[in-house]
Amino acid sequence: MTAASRPKHGAHDRMLRAIALFKFFKTALLVTVGLGARELLRPEVAEQAQEWVAALSLRSERVAAQDLLGRLDDVAPSRLAALAAASFVYATVFAVEGVGLWRARRWAEYITVVTTLSFVPLEAHHLLRYPSAPGVSALALNLAVVLYLIARLKRRGVSK
Repeated sequence: MTAASRPKHGAHDRMLRAIALFKFFKTALLVTVGLGARELLRPEVAEQAQEWVAALSLRSERVAAQDLLGRLDDVAPSRLAALAAASFVYATVFAVEGVGLWRARRWAEYITVVTTLSFVPLEAHHLLRYPSAPGVSALALNLAVVLYLIARLKRRGVSK
């Protein structure tokens, strides 16, 4: 392939790649959550976690970790299994979006707009109940991605 025939990557392609990297990050995070939820279904993992908490040297760290483990004890195994399954499903969706966006595929832009918008009501509801700066940042970032992709799709629709 000669330099003249190589595709040129402009600012728009860099933005798509940045969004794709964000999707890949979400994929990795969800796979980690899914694997963690599956591991918590194993009784020996819970026992090992209790031993690690007991070995913590600082009392404040130990109390916080014991509180977290106590909350996890109250989670039914069926809920952990559902969390793992949902995490893997969403990780797959985000991975497909990421690959499509990385390759500048129009279908990936549409899928990303639809899936991202589908989470906005849930994020907004959660923010109303539990306001936080990271929550506001995540919602703003997701809305910025959607607005960028919609504008890009409109521009491409006019030019093609």
